[in-house]
Amino acid sequence: MATKIPSSLEIAQEATLRPITEIAEEAGLLPDEIDLYGRYKAKISLSVLDRLAAKPDGKLVCVTAITPTKFGEGKTTTAVSLTEGLGAIGRRPFLCLREASLGPVFGIKGGAAGAGYAQVVPMEDMNLHFTGDIHAIGAANNLLAAMLEAHLLHGNELNIDPLSISWRRCVDINDRALRDTVVGLGGKANGYPRQTGWDITAASEVMAIVAVSRDLFDLRERLGRITVGYTYEGEPVTAEQLKAAGAMTVLLKETIKPNLVQTLEGQPATVHCGPFANIAHGNNSLVSDRVGLKLGDIVLTESGFGADMGMEKFMDIVCRVGGLNPCVVVLVATVKALKHHGGNPDGGPEAIEAGSANLIRHLGIIREFGLNAVVAVNRFPQDTDDELEQIREIALANGAFASEANEAVQKGGEGAAALAEAVVAATEQPSHYAPVYDLDAPIERKIEAIATRIYGADGILLAPLARKKIEEFERVGFDKLPICMAKTHLSLSHDPNLTNAPTGFTVPVRDIRPYTGAGWLVALCGDMQTMPGYGKVPAAHNVDIDAEGRTVGLF
Repeated sequence: MATKIPSSLEIAQEATLRPITEIAEEAGLLPDEIDLYGRYKAKISLSVLDRLAAKPDGKLVCVTAITPTKFGEGKTTTAVSLTEGLGAIGRRPFLCLREASLGPVFGIKGGAAGAGYAQVVPMEDMNLHFTGDIHAIGAANNLLAAMLEAHLLHGNELNIDPLSISWRRCVDINDRALRDTVVGLGGKANGYPRQTGWDITAASEVMAIVAVSRDLFDLRERLGRITVGYTYEGEPVTAEQLKAAGAMTVLLKETIKPNLVQTLEGQPATVHCGPFANIAHGNNSLVSDRVGLKLGDIVLTESGFGADMGMEKFMDIVCRVGGLNPCVVVLVATVKALKHHGGNPDGGPEAIEAGSANLIRHLGIIREFGLNAVVAVNRFPQDTDDELEQIREIALANGAFASEANEAVQKGGEGAAALAEAVVAATEQPSHYAPVYDLDAPIERKIEAIATRIYGADGILLAPLARKKIEEFERVGFDKLPICMAKTHLSLSHDPNLTNAPTGFTVPVRDIRPYTGAGWLVALCGDMQTMPGYGKVPAAHNVDIDAEGRTVGLF
């Protein structure tokens, strides 16, 4: 009979944390390179990158997963597990995770700090307000929106066509009623009436800009390049022209610094930026990765959702922007998820065999980028040794470098030691990372390359609005930018009902948005929304305080 372990929240609340100053010192940071946010959190000064510029980088490992299911694959948990496992075998790991958005924390997904004895702490802080980064990003985004409205009202000197405005407001809560809104009602003093909408903060371009900026001055330049709309003559209008970029940068001056925390076993971890992988580019900040590569010998960076989502964007966007060179991908799977993809979550070996088509497809995606994959099977108490062996055999037969079980949720770092050894061995093998499309290719061909080579689609279908946008982008010189696909995370296709490894489908692209500050184009596929909504019973129903004033129900 499996031993029942406390809940993740209970484990986090009962943990004895080390002062973050100790974690920073052991990681190689100097006292003047951190700004304390209490005893257990700190901001890292980017001056460390100048001090360690000549030091060789560590090995960069991307953690991703098969197509997600409602059962959860434990990708963040595995990233933390591996960090603890690498520590257990005597390595110097450095973990880079994204910040949790309040939207999913109070929705279905819950928090983003790991689980069981494989967590980063302080868990409650990270899943709620943390160091205020996401609030600052929302403030900067909405400052630009307010300055744009003021410009329209007070003479519109830039001759902006109000019907061309694409800049939207944002908020860090799932609120479906804000997807489509009208602003400026109530008379002339309240502005120019027009239809617009809100995005969740994690999907905003400002979030994306903070996540890919190399430093404060790169941040300032990118904010200035934001396109808010067009003039009546069809010329782009930027945040720089609206004189908003400087004030936005000041709001984000501290936000650009990575947040340092720790695993339950005392390894250093940054938790910084939180773009969603199904809407945005789905990776933690570039500065976190760069700092980690100078401080650790193996850096684990987690990409959102599956290999078709955050990992593809990491390889095709982030690595190009940052000059990163990943060497290994860890692909997370579970017995339950493979059975789900096989059509029977409660089935036996035949369900795993059927569902393994999804695992095999994701291994193929990783090979498209020229990298080795280590399959990490996040073990649950009900999983049998035979089931784990079956998955291992399937993975190895289909090109995985290795496949190991991860039991760190129950056992901490010792439970991920074998997985850690496999990852170390994989980093010592040759790798041949390369993106899947050339930036000089036409916009349509770049979208098509992602759809066919990554998703397994037969092709793409561009809606009239998307074709019109492509013509517009080619005219103004945005056609050399990479592509960020916004699509469901629940399928390799655009349709969440097409599970496992679908074939014979075409990906519809209804619209394309220019993220010229971040430096890419966002292709909206199917009916993908940039503002999620809560279901009938959101996780927020369970969150409360107990008689002692402690948080309960947060997971």
